[in-house]
Amino acid sequence: MPEFAVWAPSAARLRVNVDGSIYEMQGPDERGWWKAQVAAGAPGSAYGFLVGEDSKLYPDPRSAWQPEGPHAASRVYDHNAFRWTDTSWQAQSLGSAILYELHVGTFTPEGTFNAAIAHLSYLRELGITHMELMPLAEFPGRFGWGYDGASLFAVREAYGGPDGLKRLVDAAHAQGIGVLIDVVYNHFGPVGNYTGIFGPYLTSQHRTPWGDAVNFDDSGSAEVRRFFCDNALMWMREFHVDGLRLDAVHEFVDQSDLHFMEQLAIEVEALSKLQGRPIVLIAESDLNDSNVVAARAVNGYGIDAQWSDDFHHSLFAVLHAKERTGYYGDFGTMGDLAKSLKEAFVYQGQFSKYRQRLHGRPMDRVGAHSFVGYIQNHDQVGNRALGDRLEQTVGFARAKVAAGILLTAPFIPMLFQGEEFAASTPFQYFADYDDADMSRSVSEGRRREFAAFGWDPAMIPDPEEVATFERSKLQWQEQRDGHHAEMLTWYRELIAFRKHTPSLNVGDLSMLTVAFNEEKLWLKMQRGNVVIAFNLGIEAHEVTVPADAKLALASGADVTVVDSLLTVPPERIAILQLA
Repeated sequence: MPEFAVWAPSAARLRVNVDGSIYEMQGPDERGWWKAQVAAGAPGSAYGFLVGEDSKLYPDPRSAWQPEGPHAASRVYDHNAFRWTDTSWQAQSLGSAILYELHVGTFTPEGTFNAAIAHLSYLRELGITHMELMPLAEFPGRFGWGYDGASLFAVREAYGGPDGLKRLVDAAHAQGIGVLIDVVYNHFGPVGNYTGIFGPYLTSQHRTPWGDAVNFDDSGSAEVRRFFCDNALMWMREFHVDGLRLDAVHEFVDQSDLHFMEQLAIEVEALSKLQGRPIVLIAESDLNDSNVVAARAVNGYGIDAQWSDDFHHSLFAVLHAKERTGYYGDFGTMGDLAKSLKEAFVYQGQFSKYRQRLHGRPMDRVGAHSFVGYIQNHDQVGNRALGDRLEQTVGFARAKVAAGILLTAPFIPMLFQGEEFAASTPFQYFADYDDADMSRSVSEGRRREFAAFGWDPAMIPDPEEVATFERSKLQWQEQRDGHHAEMLTWYRELIAFRKHTPSLNVGDLSMLTVAFNEEKLWLKMQRGNVVIAFNLGIEAHEVTVPADAKLALASGADVTVVDSLLTVPPERIAILQLA
């Protein structure tokens, strides 16, 4: 007999409505749970909860299926009905991974899981080992980035729902590609979230940029932590995904003896061992604190890797010398870039002008494979006023230099959809809130934000307009033409070289040496038997290299090696291999 259950510790009465019939629920038990066993409730049945004497039907906070959106009734979903074909699947280790971040809604014209399946062979041939999907939890409206998820256990119906995601994961594994999912555990979306009706999922004891913090350490937090841990395990167990990217963990406020991140890492590791396959956690952290990714054996949280913003910021700031607004004001020297390559964190306790305080702590206990490097991602493109990509911002030649650095750097490289063929389409911020006040607030706030930086408000794309969403979709036909095809060839060559070169897959930062010239804007990095040199100055730079050094790859035909002398013209990068 089906059982319906919901956590609602303060409710005086709870009923469940299943296909129009209402049943009283028993509870709460000592942990605040209410339950009811009813004869109804087959897969596909509509259900919801009546809290107290309220006649409004609320969806299940743990609903696995919201085919009509987060405001409507939940539907019973049978996770066991899908027939998987990936029983022998093993994802590649992070140390040799090539990640590819994508937004399902703009990755293809159709914006669905099924449509994405058609591009898996392309990703495999490019050399991608893992797709990283931007958030998939159901949210209100026709389009959005997904970071305002409302029903965290329900897969976005517009993308194809839970069955669609399973088909994509199964097909990706058949192509040898792992799947990571971006999850948001630092806040709920402002529209369509009804968890507060049931229990203290948030706490006013702490504040975040989104208001009250997620309740990781206040009264009731044990079940809230269980909610998020169970959500994480669901993606891995029921959808066979190979790991999660945790959004903005620096906004987790948790003063518990066992931090939520550590608890999550422990439970994911246990599931990984039980299933006999690698499952990983990757954090987005603004803390510059290696404690996030350090092993629990050395008192860290045990997260497998984190995004490396310092690498991105320091590289972008030398590529685009005129951009010094916001956090780019803390970067801009070749020394910053060299430090990010050698130590991951540029800021390790010194004063940050942007933050107006000391920032970070010394980087220790971890290696390069604890960091994900990138030159573009959804934030660094989408949070620009016009959503312009790196090639559009710094030029084609410098974008090729950036790609060369990314794919020879010691970190786990990650590409953002379309960067590999210098996509002309922007990736802009878009959100379709079905609440009029929220919609207006988002549009006006976006214009005010960039007006403060001198932008004409009329030039700022309106996030709420469908045209903003549509123009952000990739145009796949571009990759066959002109400089798009040239960039794609460059990426394929770089990825293939990285994959077949042992020195580029070593995560020991002590085995990397860096030299640079601040005035002439060149930098040389050596990793084992590979030497990488690039030049952003106005004159050609000559570098003496060992006699047995052979030019492996270069971003232009004018890069030469003659009699142990490497000549790198402006806006070029050279990669040499020693015999």
